[in-house]
Amino acid sequence: MRQYASDLTPPWKKQQPVPEVPAEPGLVVEEPGTGFCGAVIRCEAGTVTLEDRFGKHRVFPLEPRGFLLEGRAVTLVRPPSAAPARPARTASGSVAVPGARARVARAGRIYVEGRHDAELVEKVWGDDLRVEGVVVEYLEGVDDLPSIVAEFAPGPDARLGVLVDHLVPGSKEWRIARSVTSEHALVVGHPYIDIWEAVKPSAVGIPGWPKVPHGQDLKTGVCRALGWPSGNTGAVWQAILKRVGSYKDLEPELLGRVEELIDFVTAAGDAEPR
Repeated sequence: MRQYASDLTPPWKKQQPVPEVPAEPGLVVEEPGTGFCGAVIRCEAGTVTLEDRFGKHRVFPLEPRGFLLEGRAVTLVRPPSAAPARPARTASGSVAVPGARARVARAGRIYVEGRHDAELVEKVWGDDLRVEGVVVEYLEGVDDLPSIVAEFAPGPDARLGVLVDHLVPGSKEWRIARSVTSEHALVVGHPYIDIWEAVKPSAVGIPGWPKVPHGQDLKTGVCRALGWPSGNTGAVWQAILKRVGSYKDLEPELLGRVEELIDFVTAAGDAEPR
């Protein structure tokens, strides 16, 4: 007599096996039932703890086909050495996303006044901005802002954020910033005359940034006061920039403004890149 298998389910109705992936710290997955996406911070017997980019924790059971990895179902398993560990962090302090590809650029943009300012933002927040799909543009001067905003035409799905130096109430720069600020365009300023002062003195091995007399170029004055070569302030800035390892080397007043702009731009709905 012909022998039949006990399982008579047609092959096309059977669930296909999915890969087993060790729940290593830092691995970013999504729990499809709740939509919660985060990095693994610990894996214990039968459960895994995820942390999202805002620092929120959720604990989920280790169930077959229980998670999505890059959009595909996987079964998370306890790694061979599952000691609790904190995930890696980016320079800005966010949870690092190992192997993450840069997101397609949002329609929204962040403009940063000053080349040195833009380089500092890229070094500390660059990884976060690529994951979020936020492009940073260089703003040569605040005088150019009205034409840039008019051409960009900010909207609900294309917000514009701008970071400027030393935005003092009542100044010409302050009036320009107010004239272009709207529901979809945000202009913020840090309190420093130059971005050099936003780097903590301890990061560059000095007791403090020297006071430079009004009317004198701040970079040149700082170099002279500290005995640094003043003939090439660009090279001095690159030396300062190398001493910045993470957000811990920057003053809180700058950190808050950049994070505010990132939150503002990413709050807009996803849109096609321009």
